Amino acid sequence: MIPVEVVFNPNWWHRNYGICFDQGFYLDRQTRIDNDVIMRQALFDRFGFCESNPSPRPLIGSMLVAGGFILPALFGVPIRFSDNEAPWPTGLTMTDAEIMKLEPPDLRNTWPMNSLLQDVPILMDKFGYVIGDFDLDGLFNTALHLRGQRIFMDLVESQKLVDHLFGVLAETYVSLVNLMRSLTGTCSIATNRSIIHVNPAIFLHSNCSISMVSPALYTKTLLKYELFLAQKLQPYGIHHCGNNLHQFVHAYSKVPTVFFDVGWGSNVGQVRKSFPNSFLNLRLSPVRMLQCSSNEIYQDTLMLLQAAGTLKLVGLCCINMDAGTPDDNVLAIAAAASDFAQQHLSEE
Repeated sequence: MIPVEVVFNPNWWHRNYGICFDQGFYLDRQTRIDNDVIMRQALFDRFGFCESNPSPRPLIGSMLVAGGFILPALFGVPIRFSDNEAPWPTGLTMTDAEIMKLEPPDLRNTWPMNSLLQDVPILMDKFGYVIGDFDLDGLFNTALHLRGQRIFMDLVESQKLVDHLFGVLAETYVSLVNLMRSLTGTCSIATNRSIIHVNPAIFLHSNCSISMVSPALYTKTLLKYELFLAQKLQPYGIHHCGNNLHQFVHAYSKVPTVFFDVGWGSNVGQVRKSFPNSFLNLRLSPVRMLQCSSNEIYQDTLMLLQAAGTLKLVGLCCINMDAGTPDDNVLAIAAAASDFAQQHLSEE
């Protein structure tokens, strides 16, 4: 009744199953497929998620880990790969002149998309179809990778530069999302698999860094680009992993949105009241998942569901759980979801 999705940090996979998250994990076709089988079997064996005895799938991008490096890389940001970490865009500090020279990249001829797209005809010949997608970062996230902390001053002082930068990024997102949808039918499952319980075609825009600016500044400078993406890329969802989504509900209410990723610490009741017809994906804290008892996680889960107040249009997830996270804590989420659903149904 209540879908539950979990994503583990690369160090969890590396410690427990020896999977290396070097460049080959993402860009080598056979490595990607082989690791996907190992990971799906592991999730079934430990938690009953995914399926037993999984078969190889024609993946263009893993849907079992998070880590948005494709967009920064397309604009020349160096990416650091590590055996037990997500890809790390090391960041640039572009000058005003460099920002103003930016143009949407040629996706088919720019790394890493050119490398990934070479796999498509090979996978099509072997399997007859291609699945998977990428965590596409987010407009403000990518802007931080390109401009550094200067972007916060730009929002106040340099509207011309901001308009050019975010205009280029937004155009790139539209092109890349449309390309991915044309190939696989999805574009954001790697950002959060919970969208499969609503509509796998949803574009989920990552607003991780938006919590670092005020709602007023977001509304004044960035909302128009959110609206642009939402108009071009329906069905549309917003990933807000910060603890203050409720402070942005007035601005977000202007965006035609069917899905919200609700960060731990946000006021779920207020968010539900503001978006009664949108699916709320309620995120648990990966820190508490690591440090707390299974009973505490069970209570955390019930608290979120009680705040949402309904079985409809609601799901649960925890993303990037660290190595050492007790298995019992993961199972506690599923148990709480099941118990809440049964109680709710018995009262109706």
